[in-house]
Amino acid sequence: LTLAPLFLSGAMAHRNPPSQGKVTITVDEYSSNPTQAFTHYNINQSRFQPPHVHMVEPIPYDTPKPSSHTRFVCVSDTHSRTDGIQMPYGDVLLHTGDFTELGLPSEVKKFNDWLGSLPYEFKVVIAGNHELTFDKDFMAELVKQDYYRFPSVSKLRPEDFDDVQALLSNCTYLQDSEVTVKGFRIFGAPWTPWFNGWGFNLPRGQSLLDKWNLVPEGIDVLMTHGPPLGFRDWVPKELQRVGCVELLNTVQQRVQPKLHAFGGIHEGYGIMTDGCTTFINSSTCTASFQPTNPPIIFDLPNP
Repeated sequence: LTLAPLFLSGAMAHRNPPSQGKVTITVDEYSSNPTQAFTHYNINQSRFQPPHVHMVEPIPYDTPKPSSHTRFVCVSDTHSRTDGIQMPYGDVLLHTGDFTELGLPSEVKKFNDWLGSLPYEFKVVIAGNHELTFDKDFMAELVKQDYYRFPSVSKLRPEDFDDVQALLSNCTYLQDSEVTVKGFRIFGAPWTPWFNGWGFNLPRGQSLLDKWNLVPEGIDVLMTHGPPLGFRDWVPKELQRVGCVELLNTVQQRVQPKLHAFGGIHEGYGIMTDGCTTFINSSTCTASFQPTNPPIIFDLPNP
């Protein structure tokens, strides 16, 4: 599948006509078991197979940008390993989290310096589960515990990380918030289903749905740290799907953005489309934390 038809789909009417009333997403009956959810919806609705979804080949970097388009450059999960990354031409950089190992202020400063060296007109960043210091509730709990899982983070004084977001001076940082860039409404959120008790982890079901309900309708580009169910969320070693069912339903049934950029699952790097939304997992690091997956570019027609 080439990307040419997708330029059209970004400009055309959404696949589903707008409903008269507001679409309300409820907790899915298979919410707590994404692998079972994937199997159920595939068997009963062919929801994750052609013609409903397709794999997409990345655009080569030397492809000329079509006129009246904006080129987005997607990266994620760089984990302080940005030194050797070859960054392509583009207009807007999207980084969907895990830009550090632990969210230490020194790591954030290093990342911000790297952002400052990049030529993009706009840079938009969200946190991931590794940005521990960005999650105030996580840090409040960590400080209370005699806990040595993250010793370097536990040793931080509150004044070291209270204003850690301010260290990101070379980008727009989004956390359950939106920004309009070149006419595109971009919303970013860091939350992921609970996994080993990292930052921004929430239980599957209502807790995550409450966060996805904060995403307004009319968003053009959605940035989340983790994937929705069924889109670049397969973890081969575990033989499991790990995407969020509530996020999938929110994206497909209510928000229907043109682009959904994420990372989180290093093994899921790549692009898919459902004909309405293009889903890009741009995890730079592989499962073995080698920063060898190249950034992914994507062109959208200007609003």
